[in-house]
Amino acid sequence: MSRSSTELVSVGRVGKPHGLDGSFFVERASEDPARFEAGAVLHVNGEPARVESSKRSGGRPVIRLDRKAERGSELAVPRESLPPTGEDEYYAFQLVGLEVEEEGGRSLGRVAQVAPGVANDVLELDSGVALPLVEACVRKVDLDLGRIVVAAGFAG
Repeated sequence: MSRSSTELVSVGRVGKPHGLDGSFFVERASEDPARFEAGAVLHVNGEPARVESSKRSGGRPVIRLDRKAERGSELAVPRESLPPTGEDEYYAFQLVGLEVEEEGGRSLGRVAQVAPGVANDVLELDSGVALPLVEACVRKVDLDLGRIVVAAGFAG
C-alpha cells in the first residue's frame, strides 16, 4: 500500500471541547490565523478534514471540522502549502534534528525540539542543553549542511 509522498507539518492539536456542537480549542496553534478559517483543509492524524466553522475565544482559535477528531490529535497541513520564509527565517520543524556546535567546533547535540519561551523560543537539544533562539546566541543556520553554529558561552 503506497502512502502519499506529501510531508505534513503540524499546525496545532485538537484541544478541549468548546460548546456542544463539536467545536474545540486548537492547542499549540500556528500563528497564521488563515490555517483555521472556515473552508480550510487540515489533516487530522494524516486524513483530510474541512474546517466548517472558526472563531476565537480568549485569543485562541476554536474550530469545528466536518468530521469527529479525537482530543490530542495532530492538525497538520502539507509542507508545500507553507509560505516561503524570509532571509534568516526558519520554521521550527526545519531546525529539529540539526546538529548544534559552538564556534570553534565543540558539538553540543542535536535539536530535539523548538519550545516556545516567554521572551523567545528555545532550542532544546537531545543532550539536555537549552539555548535561546536569539541573534546573540545563534550565529549561523545551515539547512544544507544540517547544522547550527552558536556563540560560545551559552551552553555553560
